[in-house]
Amino acid sequence: MAVASSPNFGPRRDGLTPRLIVIHYTAMQSAEAALARLCDPQAEVSAHYLIAADGRCLQLVAEEMRAWHAGAGEWAGQQDINSRSIGIELDNRGDHPFSEPQMQVLEKLLRDLMDRWGIPAAGVLGHSDIAPGRKQDPGPRFDWQRLALRGLAVPTPAPRETRVSEAAFRAAARAAGYTADVPFDTLLAATRLRHGPWRHGPLCDADLALPPV
Repeated sequence: MAVASSPNFGPRRDGLTPRLIVIHYTAMQSAEAALARLCDPQAEVSAHYLIAADGRCLQLVAEEMRAWHAGAGEWAGQQDINSRSIGIELDNRGDHPFSEPQMQVLEKLLRDLMDRWGIPAAGVLGHSDIAPGRKQDPGPRFDWQRLALRGLAVPTPAPRETRVSEAAFRAAARAAGYTADVPFDTLLAATRLRHGPWRHGPLCDADLALPPV
């Protein structure tokens, strides 16, 4: 693993240590362009790791420090996600699949981070999970099921017949960690990005099948 230092970091606040891992895509044309932005002090954005499409992995910020990757967000009633998390940027524009070398390196990095910091599978999130409506990454092309099969993310429960209502959906989403105060349509889109990106149309049984944290 190579090291490329970013100046965009600070100490974690309130004595917090990583309990979450947040996965992003760069939405840029190349890993080099993303690296330049993540290391630009004027951009005021960074991540702990950047994984290129060819599998190269760069560490930009020490894990003990607070990288600036999550922005405003909330998960399970907790804010200041930057102080609670490790951020991983994947070299991907958001409109194409993630490469096999990149996914293999991501899996190894996730295992290492989860072991080192005692982070459970439920703590591996997408940027869209913690910032519903504001962020879409890692997007509908990211293979969450692959990670879940390897114990690196929580699996999506099988749907069961239930009374479908907005109130029931909001309760299920909140129990799953989606506690941000956002409109119904925004919340539905965020949970579908993670647990059913192929799903469209009105609220259904499957939308209520969310793993509780």
